[in-house]
Amino acid sequence: MTRMHEYTALDLDEFETGDMDLEERQALRRVAGLSTELQDVSEVEYRQLRLERVVLVGVWTSGTVEDAENSLLELKLLAETAGSQVLDGLVQRRQKPDPATYIGSGKALELRDVVESTGADTVICDGELTPGQLRQLEETVKVKVIDRTALILDIFAQHAKSREGKAQVELAQLQYLLPRLRGWGGNLSRQVGGRAAGGVGIGGRGPGETKIELDRRRIRERMAKLRRQISGMSTSRDTMRYQRQRREVPAVAIAGYTNAGKSSLLNRITGAGVLVEDALFATLDPTVRRARTAEGRLFTIADTVGFVRHLPHQLVEAFRSTLEEVAEADLILHVVDGSHPDPEGQLAAVREVLGDIEGASEIREIVVINKADAAEQDVIDRIMRRERDCVVVSARTGRGIPELMEVIERELPRLDHEIQLLVPYNRGDLISRAHKEGEVLSVDHVEDGTILHARVLPSLWQELERVGKPVERVF
Repeated sequence: MTRMHEYTALDLDEFETGDMDLEERQALRRVAGLSTELQDVSEVEYRQLRLERVVLVGVWTSGTVEDAENSLLELKLLAETAGSQVLDGLVQRRQKPDPATYIGSGKALELRDVVESTGADTVICDGELTPGQLRQLEETVKVKVIDRTALILDIFAQHAKSREGKAQVELAQLQYLLPRLRGWGGNLSRQVGGRAAGGVGIGGRGPGETKIELDRRRIRERMAKLRRQISGMSTSRDTMRYQRQRREVPAVAIAGYTNAGKSSLLNRITGAGVLVEDALFATLDPTVRRARTAEGRLFTIADTVGFVRHLPHQLVEAFRSTLEEVAEADLILHVVDGSHPDPEGQLAAVREVLGDIEGASEIREIVVINKADAAEQDVIDRIMRRERDCVVVSARTGRGIPELMEVIERELPRLDHEIQLLVPYNRGDLISRAHKEGEVLSVDHVEDGTILHARVLPSLWQELERVGKPVERVF
């Protein structure tokens, strides 16, 4: 059941778009106490993820104990974002995950005891499990088991709003589900072959195509259809991107770890009013807004989907058209949470994903240390020593934003041509474009037109040259 709200015109003026999105999201919450079905109870293969009371388990294979604890803490935040109540968390030290049960048969029995004592109905593993590991661990602990990838996909499915975002998430979910489909064992009633379905009877029966094979075929067909839809949807994004490039408007992309404050920074710079929530993957759909530097230069700034350690490859592939906003930018603002226990790990995880996007690693990158009002000064100093170009800001308080805008102004592609021309009054559209797209140094209105002194991009310079007269020939 969803809750509907009616607002007057006055109320709408008081609400930002993001505020209404946040209220709508919080209006629908999971109800505690609903158990997850471990057993199939119908002929429907799909079993809904109802993450209510969960126990977390991770395998510590490398790094320090602090790294292992931070990874499990992040898994806890993911689980809570999905709507669950975390009851306990366990970390096991191993050289590598057990190929059969992920944590080993003995530890799996201990995990079963923890599940029984806490009353949990779900176990979440901090890694991507194979279908065999999922099956065997479930059989041991006797409750539903999911892995980190399924958890992230579930969050994406909850938070996707646009048609393109929903299609991208569904494609990623089907890619994950395809090798993990479960049949009904030796239940041959789920098989039909020959002409038996038509009621032919004796002589027409055969083993035929099993239900699980039929499901796999339908999933592949659905995946092919979704890829075609996403390709078609990306056409409009490509068209808008082409228009910006044709007008030669510089582009800035905000990238960074999830919950680092990217949307808050976009709101602070542009007043976009997008949804801001203290949760992982709060916003998935990219937002592009126009902004101006202190000197009046126009540029676009795009907020992109957040990254996370071990971001499922299915999502990277499905969101490739969205992530292309980063590859097409002139400047990347890499936002990192200065108050996080491991900001260096966040930087490394984001750069790992950016490395998979063709062309992104070649774009100029500025590290923006956000949440400076909550960060320790020694942490900020440590990051600034490691990173070459840093700006310290607080999107919440506005600290450091003027300095950031100065950096953007300095790093954006320079305007190539400085002109001083007399533009006829009937071409006021070119004067307007110079204000929007260029850097106007002076404007003087005379009898025959407007004397424009400005720095402009090549395309506008060519048009001005065609219609304008050099100032020295005017007088």
